Amino acid sequence: MRRRKSRRLGRGASRPDLQSHLPNQSRCRTMLTQIYEVATPAEAEAISAIGVDHVGVLVGDGAFPRELPVSEAAAVMEAIRGPSLLSALFLSPDVAMIERMARELRPPIVHLGASNELLAPDHVSALRRSLPGVRFMRSVPVTGPEALQVARAYDGIVEWILLDSHRVGDPQIGAQGVTHDWSISRTIVETVRTPVILAGGLGPDNVKEAIRSVQPAGVDSKTKTDSEGTHSKDLVKVQAFNRAAKNG
Repeated sequence: MRRRKSRRLGRGASRPDLQSHLPNQSRCRTMLTQIYEVATPAEAEAISAIGVDHVGVLVGDGAFPRELPVSEAAAVMEAIRGPSLLSALFLSPDVAMIERMARELRPPIVHLGASNELLAPDHVSALRRSLPGVRFMRSVPVTGPEALQVARAYDGIVEWILLDSHRVGDPQIGAQGVTHDWSISRTIVETVRTPVILAGGLGPDNVKEAIRSVQPAGVDSKTKTDSEGTHSKDLVKVQAFNRAAKNG
């Protein structure tokens, strides 16, 4: 694989937003791509070399499977080649823990993935105030039409809203490997001004259809770009996903 000329991501470096707050999201700029769960520096370097915009890392204190401690997440972040950015995903609703770990790690993006019953818009606003300069992403579960109201609650509070599949009662949002009702996601895209990233069962085989159907600002993949039977990334699948999304 031919690597592009790039630079390392500095800690706390400020960069312009990748998407503008405009309603026709997929037509604004190049489609944003995001890949989870990157767990090693080697994966991070390779995935950023492919051209993925957001390199997603699961960060936490071990309460959820596969969470990386700050020290390991920092090593992953150090390996990322610009202009790709680290997105630090926290599944915990513990605001104090998120603030503490984010202050130590200093990621460009904090992605909040706890269920909406456990982490409310007021909590997100409080985190914003305590972590100046950090950009925020909020997962919203698409379980039915009620997702529109949830998305509206975060409109203007975060830089990105991520629409994902969800099992009712699950304390975390996403990582299901299945799609959801894209017509609901399309309605949300047409309603909110915050850029929307579509997630939930997306891979190289269906990402173009998803973009045509939903018209999001960006697309996210986890399960469908894993190596078969593992949580490690399949770089061939990642490259195919990124190419299909950006050239679709």
